[in-house]
Amino acid sequence: MISSMTGYANASRELQGASLVLEMRAVNHRYLEVMFRSPDELRAIEPQCREMLAASLSRGKVEVRVSFNRPAEAQTSLQLNQELLQQLFAVSDSVRAIRSEVGELKVGEVLRWPGVLQTQEIPAATLQQIALELLRQALNDFTATRRREGEKLVALILDRAARMDELVEAVKPKIPALIQAYQEKITARLKDALVNIEDDRVRQEFALFAQKIDVDEEIGRLQTHLTELRRIVKTGGAVGKRLDFLLQELNREANTLGSKSVSSEVSQTAMELKVLIEQIREQIQNIE
Repeated sequence: MISSMTGYANASRELQGASLVLEMRAVNHRYLEVMFRSPDELRAIEPQCREMLAASLSRGKVEVRVSFNRPAEAQTSLQLNQELLQQLFAVSDSVRAIRSEVGELKVGEVLRWPGVLQTQEIPAATLQQIALELLRQALNDFTATRRREGEKLVALILDRAARMDELVEAVKPKIPALIQAYQEKITARLKDALVNIEDDRVRQEFALFAQKIDVDEEIGRLQTHLTELRRIVKTGGAVGKRLDFLLQELNREANTLGSKSVSSEVSQTAMELKVLIEQIREQIQNIE
């Protein structure tokens, strides 16, 4: 399937009164560019996250933002390290047995001792594991969103391509008659201007001129490119760059068709083709 490069998804998990929130957003870009914004505890898994994204995405500027939110009323409670506290008092008793003048430990001194007070923090490994699960969940939603948007882009592209086909098919059978009418018009004007003009010379000159204004090849290439466009869209996958190149070729043929035009009808067709090509190009910029 064809996917858009733009998309958004998020996932979250409640953890002991706090919440871990992951957001993904992307816009179009020539290549895949990934930017992470996450707490220090999650820095270690960024390479793994990049690998996950690279396995699912080909192009786009992707931003992944992870935040760990803890409301003020849900701050972690303090707990005493009972084992360390017993060791500390045992050492204090030993010191006072040797030097009786040494006073007992005060409560403030005990509480300030490193490691005596503990908080119920979530281990970094747990946060990392949950963040990876959230990324997988968000990536699934993100991919589905991009594919739905891609379906809409494909429908628009095929609609414009069908309109271009109609224009080419409508003007193609008229080209010989338009060239013949133009030749007769110019011949009549020349005969009025030059009484003794030779008919054979006129025919020779117009034969050369007709070759220069013949657009059969341009019409044929336009039809070939439109067939290839539909084939690429049907094949699907990461085809944005290929479609962009094909649109350049279509635009080149439309320009040539306009430059060789000998009638307002052909000129109008070339102009309408260019408008449709530009509309398709705008949509292709968002295709992965």
